[in-house]
Amino acid sequence: MILHRLLLASVITLTMTTSVRAADKECFVYFGTYTKAPSKGIYRSRLDLSSGRLTPAELAIEATNPSFLALHPGGKFLYAIDESSDPQRTPTTGLSAYALDSRTGALTPLNEQTAAGAGPCHLTVDRDGKALLVANYGGGSVAAVSLSADGRLGAVGTFIQHAGSSVNPARQKGPHAHQIIASADNRFAFAPDLGLDRVLVYQLDATTAKLTANTPASNSLPPGSGPRHLAFHPNNQYAYVISEMLCTMTAYRYDVARGSLTETQTISTLRPGESVEKGTSTAEVAVHPTGKFLYGSNRGHNTIVVYSIDSASGKLTHLENQSTLGKTPRHFAIDPTGTWLLAENQDSDTVAVFRIDPASGRLTPVGPLLDVPSPVCAVFVPAR
Repeated sequence: MILHRLLLASVITLTMTTSVRAADKECFVYFGTYTKAPSKGIYRSRLDLSSGRLTPAELAIEATNPSFLALHPGGKFLYAIDESSDPQRTPTTGLSAYALDSRTGALTPLNEQTAAGAGPCHLTVDRDGKALLVANYGGGSVAAVSLSADGRLGAVGTFIQHAGSSVNPARQKGPHAHQIIASADNRFAFAPDLGLDRVLVYQLDATTAKLTANTPASNSLPPGSGPRHLAFHPNNQYAYVISEMLCTMTAYRYDVARGSLTETQTISTLRPGESVEKGTSTAEVAVHPTGKFLYGSNRGHNTIVVYSIDSASGKLTHLENQSTLGKTPRHFAIDPTGTWLLAENQDSDTVAVFRIDPASGRLTPVGPLLDVPSPVCAVFVPAR
């Protein structure tokens, strides 16, 4: 059954990528932002998949601090968080659902729901589109919210408060869940917690929006690491965790049957010989669709680190650090064809486009920078 689900997930991924390559000349890109002036919400652009050109960004819909976005696997619904929400002050907000028109790019509000905890920072939809998974950085918790067939947010099925601390008193006095994602077979959910220096693992029942502690329940990283985000390799044998505070990338072997991670390597996200300076921290991590390369972003250092991935072991070799041509790349995203990487420079209000060399994985800047106010997330939607 596990092998069947993994094979099915791989076929779906390949089919979606092939479909984009064969049928689509462009796709919409939605940008989540922080809504300090002049930003007003979620912005939208079109990406030419042949040239890498982006059309001028336009406001897709007004929203408050929609810093992270998630696309439903069916492509018809988009979800956003309000990072400033708190269930004590705003008990019915924190998550927003939108209907998405892939012909026009229009977003239509559906409904709102609580994120259950304070300061939501990340959300994702499970592989079957049944549940929305939420990580609350401010409150140090995770939640699962049911999704209806029409894309609306339903009831909170699970709320789990993390507990504990780690060695850095300025950043790790308490838990800070920073991400939650489902495994390819949809049996587990993984939640890196910056405040605990752990990746917590949950068994996932998406149909009922239920999360329960797995055995093993977590994987520890070196004290003071500050794990932020995790990405799985397309072959489902490896996983990678980028740690914000020590600027490291950790490679793991992934046991799909047990939902467990075994560390194989930890490597710097900076250039060889460079040390972490004040103001430098990591942000996003992503594996190239081919599984040959791994990318991570460095804020302060303002680069995307590029590694090659050894297919036999999953271990990494540093290739380069490419400037993002701006300040504070809080997030970046690779388009479905694996041709373009978009880096969102939060503190310079720009998005940079890079062509990915299919042979080497290295990045080359393409075209002018796109103006987007306080961009912190990007989501691709094929335009029909």
